[in-house]
Amino acid sequence: MLAPAAARPSAILEVVIGMVVIVGICYAIRPADPILLGIGFPWIWLAATVFAVRYGASLGVLAGLCIAVAWALLYGTSGDAEFPTMLFVGGFAQLVITGHFCDVWANRMKRMQSAQDYLDDRLASLTNNHYLLRISHQNLERTLLTQPSTLRDAVRYLRDLPVSNAQDETLPNAQSMLEFAARSCQLGAASVFCVSGNGPKFRVVASVGESFALDADDPLVRECLEQRVLVHLRHIDNEESAYLACVPIISASQELMGILVVRLMPFLSLNFDNLQLLLVLLSYYADSIEQQEIVTSVQAGVSQCPYEFALEIGRLGHMQQISGVPSSLVALVFPHEPLAESLLNQVLRQHRALDLRWTFNTEHAQVLITLMPLTDENGISGYLLRLEDEFRKQFDTNLTEAHVAVHIGAIDANLATYGLEGILERCGYRA
Repeated sequence: MLAPAAARPSAILEVVIGMVVIVGICYAIRPADPILLGIGFPWIWLAATVFAVRYGASLGVLAGLCIAVAWALLYGTSGDAEFPTMLFVGGFAQLVITGHFCDVWANRMKRMQSAQDYLDDRLASLTNNHYLLRISHQNLERTLLTQPSTLRDAVRYLRDLPVSNAQDETLPNAQSMLEFAARSCQLGAASVFCVSGNGPKFRVVASVGESFALDADDPLVRECLEQRVLVHLRHIDNEESAYLACVPIISASQELMGILVVRLMPFLSLNFDNLQLLLVLLSYYADSIEQQEIVTSVQAGVSQCPYEFALEIGRLGHMQQISGVPSSLVALVFPHEPLAESLLNQVLRQHRALDLRWTFNTEHAQVLITLMPLTDENGISGYLLRLEDEFRKQFDTNLTEAHVAVHIGAIDANLATYGLEGILERCGYRA
């Protein structure tokens, strides 16, 4: 309550009413001196300072103006009252200084929060990737002989699905996804239902096998919607259900987009590993719905850009747009020479945890594009200095002597490819 995250629209009214109440209390205590001019310390300015620290310099000055109005109404009516100029000058100076301190740190906190949100997103993405890797490894060991495709094939298939689908825009390509899941997990009859409204309302958008209508009052469906987790018959031992399993489709932003309801599947396929694989496939599909639009906008200008690289540059461009936190691109162009090949391998070995890299060959050179999140010009300078120092120690050369061209660019949210296309043109890249 004392330090709100952002100033509310009612803050002006709160400051004015608060100062009126404070002046009223002071008037009740000292009717002859309602703004406490004669007690040795300007206590009423302390109240205005609280508003300045709470809301910033602008509303702090407003609180000071309330004190000035109170003096004009309560003291200025008598002809012999002299305006305490120095007291008010010092008071307003105090309000501006404390309010400016509030404004500066509020802005810093906003930038730090934006950077923290990005790092949380990267951590969640890495966690999901590790989970996918573990599930893929287990699935490959246990079901290689019977499973028609590996999880890696499934991820590749879902990633390559087109962006839009005329059948449904909320769950695009739901039919293609369900058909692939049915082949991978041996589903006999299943349907995907889009969830909309507060009811919620269900609309079938894809189905395999014999189609069926969804019973929203089925205990398995209710449990899936309430808990937002995969549920099957074992979760409702004391109740009967017309379905075998229900799997929620939840996006990366934790929005429930739909549910997949399985009505028929072979008995031996109804096991933990198979259902867990189905859950992972649907989770990746839901994440791809939000990510595909970003990737497509980048790949429309740079067709050969890798999926992960395009997704990350889009995320950083969005973060730069909403918070101004900079990120950068560094391109190193190595000529086709033996020394340059060794230098490129050395650069590849020095990999920062957050950086993403994209290497490709042109007719005359090898190009390494490094995407450096949360890095400004000073960070790039430090990165290049470290490379120069490493090259000097290992190969007794530097970038200039080795004929390695360096191109630097910043992520620009106002460009279609966030600045990637421009830096590639400087490297001699042709789409």
